[in-house]
Amino acid sequence: MQKRVLIISTLDTKSAETEYLKMKLSSIGLDTLVMDLSMGGEGLFAGDITPRQVAEAGGSSLEAIWSSRERARITAIIIAGASRLAGQFLAAGKIDGVVGVGGSTGSLMATEVMRTLPFGLPKLMISSTAALPGLSTRYIGTGDIALFHSVVEISGLSDLLKNVFDRAAFAMAGMVSEGITPPRAGMGKAIALTMLGPCEKCASLVRLGLEQAGYQVIGFSAAGIGDRAMETMIAEGLFHGVIDLAPGGVGEHLFGYMRDAGPNRMESAGLAGIPQVISSCSVNHMTPSKSKYKPDFDQRRKYDLDKYRAWLRLNPDELKSVAETFAVKLNLAKGPVKVIIPQKGWSGVDRPGQPTYDPAEDRVFVDTLKARLNPQIEILEVDANMEEPQFAQAVINLAFNIF
Repeated sequence: MQKRVLIISTLDTKSAETEYLKMKLSSIGLDTLVMDLSMGGEGLFAGDITPRQVAEAGGSSLEAIWSSRERARITAIIIAGASRLAGQFLAAGKIDGVVGVGGSTGSLMATEVMRTLPFGLPKLMISSTAALPGLSTRYIGTGDIALFHSVVEISGLSDLLKNVFDRAAFAMAGMVSEGITPPRAGMGKAIALTMLGPCEKCASLVRLGLEQAGYQVIGFSAAGIGDRAMETMIAEGLFHGVIDLAPGGVGEHLFGYMRDAGPNRMESAGLAGIPQVISSCSVNHMTPSKSKYKPDFDQRRKYDLDKYRAWLRLNPDELKSVAETFAVKLNLAKGPVKVIIPQKGWSGVDRPGQPTYDPAEDRVFVDTLKARLNPQIEILEVDANMEEPQFAQAVINLAFNIF
């Protein structure tokens, strides 16, 4: 069966370039659907999905788009309509991959649409602004998007730009070809596992222990983006359980710091009713950017991870607030939840002799959590540091108990 690729572009500014990409994809055996996100006029050819259809799917009209000067509002309408239509095409089996073409605005819109589509669907963004500081992270976000920097402007069909489009077309052909392992195929019991450098030994031992028992373990760096993506993938039904060793993104969101994992962190598994094992790596530390340092931060106990990053110790009031937030989220869970806490330090940097080691203050978090959690949610405390083998084994045993 012929594979079909959705091309997302703005034909009022990039008609000739998009038409070339469409023809190239067709020449190598791929069918195409062109979605036109133009907001300023008509292109040299009509897309298969017109701006009028996109605007109406977004709850507005093309006339309203043309007459408005509120760029942020009309862009949001176009993105919403395009996302809705792309989701419908995918659900109906009408597309097998997505490729976008754009500068900054086009790339922002196309990749936002791509991020509404599930993990595993091939997504390729050809962008002339991929290397601009700060934009690449916005384009990719938590999506599995391949970003192709065109280097040259996408304006006029030079041989250089044709070369870019040719390579992108063949890349997309490869990504939609037969022989790609589907993300759900043969996964057995798939377990999501959060991890960070300061609890990497624990995560590795837990992963090996579960893999030996026949589980597939998929790790996520809990630095703000990886754990956000994990929450989305849990909601998509990719996992049978979660071992959340490093849920520090909950507190980081509460305070607005660098590992902020968003408002829905530590909620998807509970809503899905799948089992969770929750621990505490990094929960007693915060990572504010230097620009957000408050007057007392320079006086805080801290651990320098490297010359760019420092972990600052949370104070007792902050620990209490984080524990209360944990309890609210975990009490909503429809499936089994177990909490496991190491009593001799919550990470490899949290040990006797280190500047932020303070098990007495950590009790504020543990005692608050115990007081707020539903009675059926057990908290197990282990006489070990998180990075010691006996703690990893306790996590494995707990996982076997509820998975």
